[in-house]
Amino acid sequence: MQPTLESNLRDLRRRIGDAAEAAGRPRGDVQLVAVTKSVPSEVAASLAALGVEDLGENRAGELEAKARSLAEHRAAVRWHFVGHLQGNKARRVVQIADAIHSIDSLKLLETVERLAGELGRRPRLFLQLKLHPEAEKSGMDPDELSEATEAARRLAHARLCGLMAMAPLVGAPGPARTDAARRVFERLRDIAATCDARAFERGRVELSMGMSDDFEVAIAAGSHWVRVGTALFDGLATGSSARADSTGGTGSTGRTGPVRRGEVER
Repeated sequence: MQPTLESNLRDLRRRIGDAAEAAGRPRGDVQLVAVTKSVPSEVAASLAALGVEDLGENRAGELEAKARSLAEHRAAVRWHFVGHLQGNKARRVVQIADAIHSIDSLKLLETVERLAGELGRRPRLFLQLKLHPEAEKSGMDPDELSEATEAARRLAHARLCGLMAMAPLVGAPGPARTDAARRVFERLRDIAATCDARAFERGRVELSMGMSDDFEVAIAAGSHWVRVGTALFDGLATGSSARADSTGGTGSTGRTGPVRRGEVER
């Protein structure tokens, strides 16, 4: 497992650096969140051993399980929550996550701020915008952004650091989907340019956009954080892993073969 994972990681880092350089940016300007939602804790621990400091999960139960496991491995990582966050699971996520990329409503922003105060946590937050009409994706309407950033100026515990958007899944992979992704990413970049940077930590709006099939397009549009799973685990035999159900619970998939492209996202 380790040689394949190390090779995939090396190739991914090269591609991220090349994309940043092609966009006229420093090679180290883009950060990787390795999304481990479809692989066991042992693989996540191997990534940490290879120097990956930022790991992502999209279900509260998997976040808790992997955080416990990596704590036992004494792995020092920052956890990013990248999935839809239900209010009734917010406490569990805020307890662990160093960053939450999916704040999709003013109510959730207020809930996370309250919980951060109660738990003594200082999570970094990204406001998720919905920039394409897909029923299965959540996010704020851009018209709500001004109110949300104004509320963020009053945060005492959580820290607003940026915006997040997801590319639409339109048609088969190819030029049409790439163009659709580019339009969404460039729109998020343009929206970010209109924001009052003083509402954001460090006085700048960080952008979280781009996954395995479109991170290079996202970097060209200005992404600072890419959330990648498939490109890391393609061809990797992982044994059994966990499958998240619709309420955030998990069950065994009994996976014994390699992870294939398209099975890991976000």
